[in-house]
Amino acid sequence: MLISSRTLAEYRAMFDLEDANLAGSILDCAAGGSSFVAELGDRRDTVATDPAYRQSSEELAAVLRADRSQCAQMTFDHDDEFVWDWYGCPERRERFRVEAAERFLADRAAHPDRYVAAALPDLPFADDSFDLVLCSHLLFTWAGVLDRRWHAAALAELVRVSRREVRLYPLVQRGAGDPVPYRDQLALGVRRAGHRWEERPVGFRFQRRAGVMAVITKGAAADRATAP
Repeated sequence: MLISSRTLAEYRAMFDLEDANLAGSILDCAAGGSSFVAELGDRRDTVATDPAYRQSSEELAAVLRADRSQCAQMTFDHDDEFVWDWYGCPERRERFRVEAAERFLADRAAHPDRYVAAALPDLPFADDSFDLVLCSHLLFTWAGVLDRRWHAAALAELVRVSRREVRLYPLVQRGAGDPVPYRDQLALGVRRAGHRWEERPVGFRFQRRAGVMAVITKGAAADRATAP
């Protein structure tokens, strides 16, 4: 699986985040080389986690460079499945990637406590640790590698460590953006566990079929939101 670097601006668009959403404690899960945590600044209640953080800074820098090249090739191979409305052009997207990676690497060196080496579906955090949990380009994206059982366990774990809400993007597979055949089953499982699952359009789209995120509102929080 590839490790990508994304910026706070991309996160805001992918997850439809406003300032109010960023006020509480946040977990960026499977964060890779993203600069989301770094750009939020000195916030002790914001954490990034990824299994890649077991590597040294030098190793990570090399991986990010290599994976950036693979991502560019994938975009070329599936050119008709991507749109440039948000990025504008390939050069601007590449600039986002480079700047995010540089900022991530600098912040990880300066604040290693913000970056926790861990992998779904087993996170080293207590129940209800974060107001908001974000997970991009892992669930659904890699459905060709990670099966339905893994997805169900990963969703349960994301909800476990969340106090209020989990947001997931995108909801299609990598490359051509093929649909995930068991997505509805996963959503039903979340609802049967007592949580709310809804799908919302977002203002970000790069894969042609990826203009929607999933929002899971945790049981008690969902009950409060619907109370008269």
